[in-house]
Amino acid sequence: MAKDKYGYLIAVGIISMFTFHIFENIGMTVGIMPITGIPLPFMSYGGSSLVANMIAIGLLLNIGMRRRKINF
Repeated sequence: MAKDKYGYLIAVGIISMFTFHIFENIGMTVGIMPITGIPLPFMSYGGSSLVANMIAIGLLLNIGMRRRKINF
């Protein structure tokens, strides 16, 4: 629901990053994917991963907030 193409592409990239991390981590747990060092978003221990995920969610919220003109 972004108002420009750049915001749309950023949102698609962030959502695909989260989707890939979730499917890869679940696949590692089940045993159908190779074991890598990809953490599960917001669940695995790690400071840099948590900071990167928080920044990504902040970008998504900002894109969603700016889809309309702000009237004061």
